[in-house]
Amino acid sequence: MTVTGAVQLQPNQKRGILMKTRRTVANTIAVFTFSTMLMAAQMQMPASKPAEASSASKTLTGTVSDAMCGAHHMEKGKSAAECTRDCVKKGTKYALVVGKKVYTLDGHEAELDKLAGERATVKGSLMGEMVMVESVAAAKKAAK
Repeated sequence: MTVTGAVQLQPNQKRGILMKTRRTVANTIAVFTFSTMLMAAQMQMPASKPAEASSASKTLTGTVSDAMCGAHHMEKGKSAAECTRDCVKKGTKYALVVGKKVYTLDGHEAELDKLAGERATVKGSLMGEMVMVESVAAAKKAAK
C-alpha cells in the first residue's frame, strides 16, 4: 500500500464543492451586473440641485422663531421672543414662519436675535426649506 499526500474526495463531496463554487460565481456576476447598472444610471442623471433651489434672491416676510418650535412655542410662561432665544442658545437655528411654512435661516444671527418673536422681512437664497440669509429687516407695517 502506498501513501500519497493527496486527499481523495468522495463524489458527494466533489459535487458540494462544485455547487458552492458555482453559487459564488453566480453571486459575484449578479453583484457586478447590479453595480454596473447603478453606475450607468448615475452617469445619465443630470447634475443634482436641491429641490426648489434658486440662485436668485427671494424675499420672505414672516415671524422670526426657531426651527424647533416653529409657530408654536413650547416653553410655558415665556414670550415667543424669550422661547426663541432660549431654543437658539440650546442649539437650534433661527427660523421664519410664513403662513404654515417654517423656513430655517442660516446667517445674520445677531440681527435675527433682535427681531426674535417679531415680524421680519428676510432676503436670501432659498434652497428647499433653508434660506441662506443675505439681509434681515423689521417688517413694514401694512397700511390700513
